[in-house]
Amino acid sequence: MAKLAQADLLAQFEEMTLIELSEFVKAFEEKFDVTAAAAVAAVAPGAPGAPAEAAEEQDEFDVILTGAGDKKIQVIKVVRELTSLGLKEAKDLVDGAPKPVLEKVAKEAAEKAAESLKAAGAAVEVK
Repeated sequence: MAKLAQADLLAQFEEMTLIELSEFVKAFEEKFDVTAAAAVAAVAPGAPGAPAEAAEEQDEFDVILTGAGDKKIQVIKVVRELTSLGLKEAKDLVDGAPKPVLEKVAKEAAEKAAESLKAAGAAVEVK
């Protein structure tokens, strides 16, 4: 029997329905006497000896426009560049500050957006 490459196996799994895949996993577990259960964390949260740094690092940030400042038109332009909003929607967002401009973005994207808005004269907060 020829050995299948990992990519070939994944291609076969992609074609399976969830029921077929579930049945395969059960048969695999029985054949090789293993369990496909998700790994459990070795240290429970808040357990003695667990360092405080073990807390999950934030990887999604929100960019909140807290004020438009003196250059409202420039801020509206930057908001339109950062989002897919039209002119009216961007103006409403700026007028209704504090409001989120971007939500659940990467840290680098949030910092870049905040810098652009600050350069246009807006007051910005990254959470």
